[in-house]
Amino acid sequence: MLRLFQTEKDAIRELPKTLTADAQAVARALWIDAQDPDENERELLQRLLNAELPESEDVEEIESSARFFIDNQGLHVHSLFLAQEEGRHVTVTVAFILQRDRLISVREEDLADFRLLRMRARHGQVHARTPQELLVTIFEQKVENLADTIEDLHRRLEDVSFMVLEDENAELEDAIDKLAKIENSNGRIRLCLMDTQRAVSFLLRHLRDQAELQETCREMIRDLETLMSHTNFVFEKINFLMDSAQGFINIEQNQIIKIFSIAAVVFLPPTLVASIYGMNFEHMPELHFEYGYPLALLLMVFSGFAPYFYFKRKGWL
Repeated sequence: MLRLFQTEKDAIRELPKTLTADAQAVARALWIDAQDPDENERELLQRLLNAELPESEDVEEIESSARFFIDNQGLHVHSLFLAQEEGRHVTVTVAFILQRDRLISVREEDLADFRLLRMRARHGQVHARTPQELLVTIFEQKVENLADTIEDLHRRLEDVSFMVLEDENAELEDAIDKLAKIENSNGRIRLCLMDTQRAVSFLLRHLRDQAELQETCREMIRDLETLMSHTNFVFEKINFLMDSAQGFINIEQNQIIKIFSIAAVVFLPPTLVASIYGMNFEHMPELHFEYGYPLALLLMVFSGFAPYFYFKRKGWL
């Protein structure tokens, strides 16, 4: 699917979808957003670029030389964006090709960052006069969305913190499961922040003739450093809560084992008495004693309560 955008009074406006099949309209577009393009769309873009579009295995490379480079097509930036699948955060790579007169983005999934950008464009809230300014705007919005996601993550972590440290009736196994999901999301966010930091630094080096965009990039780098510190804090708190939850679970298990141990000791003397008087030897002095049975019962009861009261006095119960 192709989406075409053009600038109108310094604001980005999405062109009608009927124009995506018009090669001339595609060539005039300021921004061409290709989401999982089919063969015809890929062929159209490849004719426009006079080169092949990057494949998914190409954009997933992690080396800087494979993610940020310049060739005869233009300036290439392959950047990680945050997405959700089945309630979990995942990362999706978007390939940007920045040329003098246009910006081309190639991706396989519909991402929240791009949906928000289209919505803002419909309301005339995305201001850009050049493809370079548009690309910086996209990254600026990406940083804002990552910051919002970190704030949501921190609120979720505060709820789990209450479960672990204050809620006596909380299921700690559920808390550990939630912590594992938060840790996964925090790792994905941190990965996106690191990748964005590299991408913005690359843009900063190649936009030297545009002072305003350079200053915006520097502000983004400062914001990214702050967000990285925040993810470190979240990571440390997750580890603390994970250790605390496991410690409380161990304490509960030790309490159960303690109860079983004390119960075994309490029932050991009565069992010994019953075992002795349960023997069937011919010569046993108490065998024909008239009150032997009730005395044996009393002895078993006393021998059971004696260790119980001893443990109680020692404060072990």
